[in-house]
Formats: sequence, C-alpha cells, structure tokens
Amino acid sequence: MTKTTTSPTPARGPAEHDVRDQIVAAATEHFSRYGYEKTTVSDLAKAIGFSKAYIYKFFESKQAIGEMICTNCLAEIEATVVAAVEQADGPPEKLRRMFKAIVESSLRLFFQDRKLYEIAASAATEGWQSTLAYEQRIQALLRDILQQGRHSGDFERRTPLDETTMAIYLVMRPYLNPLILQHSFDHVEEAPARLSGLVLRSLSP
Repeated sequence: MTKTTTSPTPARGPAEHDVRDQIVAAATEHFSRYGYEKTTVSDLAKAIGFSKAYIYKFFESKQAIGEMICTNCLAEIEATVVAAVEQADGPPEKLRRMFKAIVESSLRLFFQDRKLYEIAASAATEGWQSTLAYEQRIQALLRDILQQGRHSGDFERRTPLDETTMAIYLVMRPYLNPLILQHSFDHVEEAPARLSGLVLRSLSP
C-alpha cells in the first residue's frame, strides 16, 4: 500500500510514526519562524500541506504538538548535561559540570532560537507534563551525584538526602526554568562556578 497524506484514515505502525515525526518537524520549523503563540493549527495545516482534520488525527491540540517539540528540546539539554556529568571524575567535579552544562544549554536554547523558547515559556507557565518530567529527571540525576558523594566521603551525610537534593535543585532552578532564566543574564558567566563552589562548601563533611 502507498501512504498518502490526504487519506482520511491515518496510517498504522511505523508509517504512523513517520507522519507524526513529519508533523513535528514541520511544526518546529513553522514555530521557529512565526512563534508558537501566534500560530494556530489551521496555520500549521496550511504550511505543512495537510488538512486540519488530518493533523487532529495525530495530535489532539496545538499544545500536544508543542509538548512533543518541548520534549525534544529538553531531551537535547538533558543529554548534554548527562554527558558532562559522565565525563567527570568524582562527585564534586560531577556537580560542577552539571551546573555548568545546565546554564550553557539553557542559554543556548534562549539565544539561538527565541521562537522555540516561547514554547518552553508556555510549558513552564502552564505546567506541561514534558517540563515536569524533565525537572524530575534532573532532580534524580542530582540525587544520584549526592548519593555517590556520600558513599565516597566527599559529601556530608547528616542532612536528609531528599532535603539536600531539593535545596540544591532550587539553587539550579533559575537556570532551568525559562521564565526565571530571562532575569538571570547579568550573572550567567560567573554563576556556574560561584554557585557550584558555594554548594560544594556546604556539602563538606
């Protein structure tokens, strides 16, 4: 059978994945050019060459498309952070690298593609599941580093682990949340080293 984008019945299996990916790729390009807030599903349908009804067979709303794009953007940031942590030797250096990678990756999203940044801002404002899941994974990564540091003797063990994790996460959060990030530009160059240094001193056994 030959897949056609004008069929009223969506393709199944791998072909359906291809269509979803095609919609997301086209939407990413369209949002990058015109912005997320100003674009309707009708606008998107015209740009892609699909009918509005056909798009709704794959995504229930514009937000659902935005969620997918947001998930992809956050996955790139997360991959960069994880790679930086994995390349470091010892928990203290892992924590330093984590701070640095988060700030640099978040700023790259803000400055390189301001239109896609609008999606991230909407996600943060409305509490999209993609954003919440990303924050939870970052917290889990941080918790693992702290746990490793406690086992190696680099970090203190008196404070409950969950309490320490959340406190340090709140220090990082201005560089994770796009709504707060835009108010933190004055100190982005020095922030990773100063904040991680302060945190590491507080973690001394």
